[in-house]
Amino acid sequence: MSEPAPQEEWPPLPFDEWKDTLATLHRWTQMVGKTRLALAPMTNHWWQVTLYLTARGLTTSPMPVGQRTVEIEFDFLDHVLAARTSDGASRRMRLAPRSVADFHREYRTLLRSLDVEAKIWPVPVEMPEAVPFTDDVVHASYDAGAAHRCFRVLAQADRVLKEFRGGFLGKCSPVHFWWGGFDLSCTRFSGRRAPLHPAGLPNLADRVTREAYSHECVSAGWWPGGGVLREPAFYAYAYAEPAGLSAAAIRPREAYYHRELREFILPYDALRTAARPDEMLLAFLQSTYEAGADLLGWDRAALERGLASSS
Repeated sequence: MSEPAPQEEWPPLPFDEWKDTLATLHRWTQMVGKTRLALAPMTNHWWQVTLYLTARGLTTSPMPVGQRTVEIEFDFLDHVLAARTSDGASRRMRLAPRSVADFHREYRTLLRSLDVEAKIWPVPVEMPEAVPFTDDVVHASYDAGAAHRCFRVLAQADRVLKEFRGGFLGKCSPVHFWWGGFDLSCTRFSGRRAPLHPAGLPNLADRVTREAYSHECVSAGWWPGGGVLREPAFYAYAYAEPAGLSAAAIRPREAYYHRELREFILPYDALRTAARPDEMLLAFLQSTYEAGADLLGWDRAALERGLASSS
């Protein structure tokens, strides 16, 4: 019997081939994320609402429910949603083609069966199509293979972003998954207040955006694509964006400044087919951070453990 072919470390994930699954899964993750929003105590910049990578998928991490805790995980290996409580109860839901409305009904039943009461606003955020979860019978796709490949990309991105995060001594977010935008990111802060954010994101209260961007930051992460960018990509940006940032010299040569998004973009396909993808990604993260931090006048000597290699 021949040996199975090794999996690609950075697998292909063409946007148009799984966009329907992405649209459905995005809404499912928002239901679980909104549970975290309902149960977890407030943390600066809404960090308490994010999900985190596990060895199998995405988790809420433990959330308080009275004197108990509950944890909910998307398992993209067995393709189930698993919920566990600190008193030993557990429930599972199958991840398979089904409408958002159907998923929402079963998910609410699952929470009630665990005696978890969470007030969840049943409307998606940060997307133009805000059909309530209870009424959405249009989004009903689930390609298990594509969902698994997305998880593998997220796991690789999580690994490299954590390596990059280790060189910063200042205030820095965890590497975490934002279910609003369906992206994984890590954000560094100078410690200074930022100008009031103009906000205006679709179906998102302005106060949410302004809390998220209350302080000066440089952020980077990975996104599967959508809207004006029909491909997965790594991104980086600074807030408030300093004059001259769009013209800054960054690495690698495949990266560029997207004027509509107002972000630096490194196409995922350029990275995954590179000879040394980790080095390429670290170069992108470091060079875009340096561009933003230098133009904003950050005290880098006080904020950094040591400058990353510029090679």
